[in-house]
Amino acid sequence: MTFKPARLLLALIAVISVPAFAQNMAVVNGKAIPTSRVDAIVKQVVAQGQGQDSPQLREAIKRDLIAREVLMQEAIKQGYDKKPDVKQALDSARQAIVVNQLARDYIAKNPVTDAEIKAEYDRFAKTQAGEKEYHLRHILLGTEDEAKAVIAKIKGGAKFEDLAKQSKDTGSAANGGDLDWAAPSAFPPEFAAGFTKLSKGQVTDAPVKTGAGFHVIKVDDVRAVKVPAMEEIKSQIAESLTQNKLAAYQEEMVKKAKVQ
Repeated sequence: MTFKPARLLLALIAVISVPAFAQNMAVVNGKAIPTSRVDAIVKQVVAQGQGQDSPQLREAIKRDLIAREVLMQEAIKQGYDKKPDVKQALDSARQAIVVNQLARDYIAKNPVTDAEIKAEYDRFAKTQAGEKEYHLRHILLGTEDEAKAVIAKIKGGAKFEDLAKQSKDTGSAANGGDLDWAAPSAFPPEFAAGFTKLSKGQVTDAPVKTGAGFHVIKVDDVRAVKVPAMEEIKSQIAESLTQNKLAAYQEEMVKKAKVQ
């Protein structure tokens, strides 16, 4: 198809003019709301799995942005943007946005590598090797004498799960004192010391004191710690290493700064 000069000029004007209109979703009292803002919100909603890009979603976002702009203009008209607490909040929000973008750019330029993830996984697996985890039950009492009385009843044949109903730990009392599977490191040192020498089925022969009170502990079972495959925790390792990189970068920047 061949354009005549006049028609070609009209076509070029049309092409040039479309973006100008498309750039703004709406103009509220002379203040433009760019379409890019809608696009950004739609992208975020879709990425978070909260909806799909659709005319209905875009219309709802448009109405919300218009309403916010109207309220913003009214707030400025009434001088809210000049209030000290509002200015402080705006400064904090601006700082957070800028710093977060700096962090994203830094990680984009210094990403966590597969080699770093593998090294961290190997270190984690090595520390877990040979470790044990325990399926525990406990009864928490307020005094040592109460705990001793419970131990005496258990030795006399009473069922641990029944006695656990009197535990001050209401979260586990209804379940027979069940604390599920966990490694000793998940508990306070004095609590862990009270059960790590026990075998399957054994109960502490003396109350175990912690800041919470006096415990009677039973070991339901013991097993070797199962180290998950690297692929199962790869994303968690990557996130942890990313945070470490950001922390190191922040520390480096602070050291270089002149702080008085």
